[in-house]
Amino acid sequence: MKTCWVIYNPMSGKKKFKASLGKVKKTIEEMGYKVSVKPTKRARHATELTKEACYEKIDMILISGGDGTVNECVNGIADQKHRPKIAYIPSGTACDIAKTLGIPKKVDKALKIIKDNYNVKMDIVKGSHGHFVYVTAIGNYVDISYITQSKLKRIFGYGAYLITGIKEFFTIPMIKTEIDYDDGQLKGYYSLIMAVNSKRVASFNIIRNPVLDDGKIDIVVYRYIPLLNNIIYLISFMFNPKWLPGVTRVQTKHAKLYTEHHHKWNIDGEAANSGNQEIVVKQKHIDIIINQKKAARYFENQ
Repeated sequence: MKTCWVIYNPMSGKKKFKASLGKVKKTIEEMGYKVSVKPTKRARHATELTKEACYEKIDMILISGGDGTVNECVNGIADQKHRPKIAYIPSGTACDIAKTLGIPKKVDKALKIIKDNYNVKMDIVKGSHGHFVYVTAIGNYVDISYITQSKLKRIFGYGAYLITGIKEFFTIPMIKTEIDYDDGQLKGYYSLIMAVNSKRVASFNIIRNPVLDDGKIDIVVYRYIPLLNNIIYLISFMFNPKWLPGVTRVQTKHAKLYTEHHHKWNIDGEAANSGNQEIVVKQKHIDIIINQKKAARYFENQ
């Protein structure tokens, strides 16, 4: 019999997933799996559990939590020889990964996608602070996801991020940065730097037509322009134009980002260390179940 571990974060979002565990377990068992439920109990526990699942040669892991929980699980399997297939039921606040892959938060609808069992091989990225699935960023607003209080998230949901974001409206950082990538170099003072393997970041459409299995990542940088940065952000995040003054976009398989700024890097919504960063794309490295409607749009190479 095939095996599945349900790895879920009981503290994620509004803490409602536990009430659906019976339904989830029954559905996966009907698909022919022997199911074990593994709640996380501390930070990075999902990484430990997923490594154990790899050692045990588990066939599938079903993850429930936010982007941070997915990141932990991917870091658990990224360097393993046996990598279980991934299913996902989002239960966090923003859940950018789920929105890009067309996986809804409603458990019944997410289970239907899992039952349809349409899986693809998706790129992930190895950085200096671990692997990430959809983004690493430094600069303005990138710390909102992890400095926003959990109590506010439970009460206001995504609106809690907007409340926190108001505080950063008047504090635009100036980050001296040099970026070496496959086809050239970017150099200057920037207020926001993102390396994106997704369509959405912080619930905004950042990349117009991402390809998530081409072995490349999009780097988007916003030049430091006093008094104009927030206007540029607003236009970029709300309308996502192909071209905008002060915004540069490149694609690459490998990049080195040099900065001595004290800001911490954001990796899939969680804080990492500050300093330099080297990133390398691992093409088609994880096997994940997605909404089939998204396959032709974002997975062109399979």
